[in-house]
Amino acid sequence: MATWHGTLPDATTMGAVGVAALIANEASFGLLWAYRGGDANMRSAWICTRNDVLGDLAVLLAALGVLGTGTGWPDVTVATVMAGLALRGAWVALGQSRSELRISTSGSVLIKPEL
Repeated sequence: MATWHGTLPDATTMGAVGVAALIANEASFGLLWAYRGGDANMRSAWICTRNDVLGDLAVLLAALGVLGTGTGWPDVTVATVMAGLALRGAWVALGQSRSELRISTSGSVLIKPEL
């Protein structure tokens, strides 16, 4: 970014990579749609893919912002939002994992080994 390194992100490259990533992630999103309410592993995969699609759209917005303003601040803003989105997704996946772990351990039977 120009503020720290004296360079400006290239809006054209950002846009091209953003479009390519969006196409790939939308395909994955479509495949995982049916599993969005599944167990922690499947839901986590769906949440991550959903976040990737949102991130790709945000990169495209950042590219437009960089192109329009001539500064790197739109890129920094989008990166900050994407970091928050990733942290929120991780929090949701951890919560569901804890819930599933409690359910599986509450129904388990402890068997004493024979001596």
